[in-house]
Order: sequence, then C-alpha cells, then structure tokens
Amino acid sequence: MSELSHRRQMLVLAICCMSLLIVSLDNTVLNVALPSMQKELHASVSGLQWTIDAYTLVLASLLMLSGSTADRIGRRRVFKAGLVIFTLGSALCSLAPNLESLVAFRMVQAVGGSMLNPVAMSIITNTFTAPRERARAIGVWGGVVGISMAAGPLVGGLLVDSVGWRSIFWLNLPIGLAALVLTWRYVPESRAPKPRRPDPVGQLLVIGVFGALTYAIIEAPSAGLTSPLIISFATVAALSLTGLLLYEPRRAEPLIDLRFFRSAPFSGATVIAVCAFAALGGFLFVNTLYLQDVRGLSALSAGLYMLPMAAMTFVCAPLSGRLVGNRGPRLSLLIAGTAMTVSGVLFAAFDAEATTTLMFTGYVLFGIGFGMVNAPITNTAVSGMPRSQAGVAAAVASTSRQIGQTLGVAVIGAVLAGGVTAAAGSAPYRAGFTDASRPAWWIITVCGVCVLLVGALTSGDWARRTALRTARRLEEPSSAQVATGTDSKA
Repeated sequence: MSELSHRRQMLVLAICCMSLLIVSLDNTVLNVALPSMQKELHASVSGLQWTIDAYTLVLASLLMLSGSTADRIGRRRVFKAGLVIFTLGSALCSLAPNLESLVAFRMVQAVGGSMLNPVAMSIITNTFTAPRERARAIGVWGGVVGISMAAGPLVGGLLVDSVGWRSIFWLNLPIGLAALVLTWRYVPESRAPKPRRPDPVGQLLVIGVFGALTYAIIEAPSAGLTSPLIISFATVAALSLTGLLLYEPRRAEPLIDLRFFRSAPFSGATVIAVCAFAALGGFLFVNTLYLQDVRGLSALSAGLYMLPMAAMTFVCAPLSGRLVGNRGPRLSLLIAGTAMTVSGVLFAAFDAEATTTLMFTGYVLFGIGFGMVNAPITNTAVSGMPRSQAGVAAAVASTSRQIGQTLGVAVIGAVLAGGVTAAAGSAPYRAGFTDASRPAWWIITVCGVCVLLVGALTSGDWARRTALRTARRLEEPSSAQVATGTDSKA
C-alpha cells in the first residue's frame, strides 16, 4: 500500500474507529440493559452470561481466522463484509422474540465483529508506519473505547428507560452503514505480500478450546463441578488445547504461529490483555446487576453512576498512547496494574459499594487502570512483528481481549450464580448478592496484580532483546516450512 497523505491517514483512522465504536458501544450498552432483559425474557444469571459470552466467545474463536483471511484476500474486502454482517446481526437482535434467539443473533453479530477490530488494527498498522505515529494512532483507537464506555451506559440507560432494551441495537445501524459507505470510498485495499494458507484443523481446535471451556464454567454452578456434562466439556477443552499445541508447530503456515510467543513483550501483552479484560468483564457484570437489582436504580441512573470510570478511561487512553509513543509501554502498564489492583481491593476488603464516595473512588481508579492498559497491549503486540503478518498479530491481541472478557463474565458470573440462590428483587437476594460478590472482587484484584507484575517483567531490556530475536526468527523459514518447501523465499 502506497504512503497516504496525513489527511487521508486521519480519515482512515476515523473510519476504523467507527467500527471499534459500534463493537465497544454494543458491549457497554448491553450491560446496562441486562436487568431489563432478565425481566422481559425471564432469564437466569447464566442466561445473562450467555447474552454476553455467546458474542465474545464466537468473536474470540474467529478473530485469528479473520485476521489471516484479511491478509490473504484483502483487508478492505473483509472489513466491509464485517460491517454488513454486524449491522444485520444488530437488526436481528432488536427483533429477538426470546432469550435463545437473542443469543443466536448475538453470535451472528460476533461473526461480523470478528472481521472488524483486528482487520481495522491491521489497516491502521499498515497506514501509520512510523512507530511514534502508530503509537499515537493506537492511543486514539484506545480513546474510542473510553468514548463507548462513557456514552454507552448513558445512551443505553436513556433508551432502556424510555423505549426499551431492544432499541440499544438500533444504535449500530446508522453507524455501521455510514462506516460501510466511507470504507468503500476512502480506505485503500491492502494485502500481506505472503499471506498464510487456511488452517481449518487449527480453527476447529481453537473453537474446541474456547467453546468447551466457557460452557463448562458457565454451567458448572447449576450442573455441578463433578457432573459428567461439565467433566466432558472440560476434557474436550483440555484435549483441544493439547492438540493445538502439538499440531500448529507442524504446519508450514499455522493459524497461530507459536513462535510469536518467544517474544516476552508479545507473550506479556497476551497475558495482560486476558487479565485486564477479564477484570473489565467482571467489573461491568457485577456493577450493573448491583446498581439496578440491589440499589434499585434505573438503567439511566446506573449509567450515570458508572460515568466516573468511563470518563477516566476516555481521558487516560490517549494519554497512554502518547506515553507509549514517547517512553515505551512500561510506565503505562505499571500505572494500569496499580490502579486496577487498588480498585479491586477497595471493593473486596473495604466494602466500597456500601459508601457512595468510596465506590466512586474505586470506579475512578479502575477507569484510570483500564484506560492506561489498552494502548501498550496493542502497540506491543504489533510493533515487534513483521508488517506482512500484522493482521495475525493484531488478531492474537484482539483474541486475548475477548478471551479475557469471556472468562471474566463466565467465572465471575459463576461465582455470583453459586452464591445467589433466591429470586431477584427479594431481600435475601440483595444480601446474598453482596456476600457473593466479595470473591468476585478478589478475582478482579488478582487480575490487577497480574497486569502489574507481568507488565513489569515483560517491558525491560531483557524482554526487548527477546522481541528482537523473535522478529528475526519470524523472517526465517520454520522447520515445517523447510520440510514442505514453503518458506518465504519459495
């Protein structure tokens, strides 16, 4: 792809950010609507988990396939297809007659969503080639997450209270259509010079790992940890993971190039993404139910309560992008890990939800932490990799985010479901919810500690040396490529 003018680069960045906006807005708006969905669709806690995790699970399973496909057949082509499918899925969600249909239509949304964020990040990576410009562009990208977190609860709460929860999916229709037209007009086509071949076996193994593990976690509270069903799904997940680790290195062009993980910064970014987004998924899930079901707030009031967290994410995301561009990822990661850890401790050990001032303090700290963590994750994931594999590298980072959010909602939802047995709205339910949320907050705290420790370990001089060695190895043919005669010089 030829170099674009600065004005055209900014326009491409804006179009890519529109896709991120509808995907991120969809998640934040949906969280505010959960209690309303629960009442109208007569859903259990596990049913609410599936409305979120059906989306993130499919998204995580298909992101790497979408990234490699975009590298192969054209990033703009895949991006446009994603916009069409996501917009169509949003329209179907607004018409869902029951919980099962809603979950199915959310999966349609996810198929389209898998073609948006990693492909958009690949487009950005190939548009902004200078490291500092790329870091700042990624900071703007992260700021869009803050916008969605700020606008989502407010807009979602207003729509839920005035029109109903179905209207939250209408938001995606005009934005998706506008992004489609602008992409067709302004985004140039780009492909990887030597893209990878399809890997259907690897894709099935990825689906087996994520799908079976998520199902086992969500359904364990109702079925029992030792039930044959849960044990069977846990076994499928373990066998799929084992198969993935054994099969992928033998392929000349694998879906997941495990050599990526020889880079300490890349591996660290993957772990940090899982932990940070697990904390986010759990944080939103617990607080949405607490504010509306326990405190009795309306959807709009609950959105206003969450505004301090969203506002700090909005402020800190572009600041983090500039810090990463000027000083590297270390400082952003240390701030993020510290803030998320302290926030979790306030709720887990000091009952922050019992005092509005302390609760808002916890919200602000979590918003700072999450705002600071996104830019270093993305920048670290793509900056050390060959540009020809930008789509795959970005997809791994995006997959890690979705895995984290899926596991966060699944695990923390399972903790709540196991601790809350009374019907929603009753006094025992309120007391049981507060008690059951305590271990959930400790889980969020542990996620913050992991962000802090892994960030410190994988952002120093030793880690940078491993990234340089990995980049050189990725430009060389693997043993499998040599054996099959498909190296990069072939």
